[in-house]
Amino acid sequence: MTTNSHEPKIIGYLCNWCSYSGADGAGMARMKYPPNVKIIRVPCSGRVPPELILRTFQEGADGVMVLGCHIGDCHYGSGNHRTAKRLPLYKTFLEFAGIEPERLYLKWVSASEGTVFAEVVKEFTETLRAMPPLKERLERPGV
Repeated sequence: MTTNSHEPKIIGYLCNWCSYSGADGAGMARMKYPPNVKIIRVPCSGRVPPELILRTFQEGADGVMVLGCHIGDCHYGSGNHRTAKRLPLYKTFLEFAGIEPERLYLKWVSASEGTVFAEVVKEFTETLRAMPPLKERLERPGV
């Protein structure tokens, strides 16, 4: 249990073909997970550019999740491969911008993995609860 009482704001960019359906399955099965995530459906995880991630943080998100199809199952062939290659670079870019790389989370969630989606949201929410709100941290002098 953490002593930090803020509720993190999370934006989740979910692949239309797999992860969004997994989230839908979690909801239809009435699985319990924190309501901290706002889901945005994207055609493919490979279509989430670094500018969008940075802007999401600038607009007040404490964390960003990018969820896509499992490697080898991408509807577009290689979108998730592109995501897997880019994410380490994105994290380096965030660190350079003064944002902890742990605030960006990547996971592969298929359409049949509603349970995995619920667990991912729980895990990421807990990680962010243990951190100060991003806006507060970035506004402190000397940070």
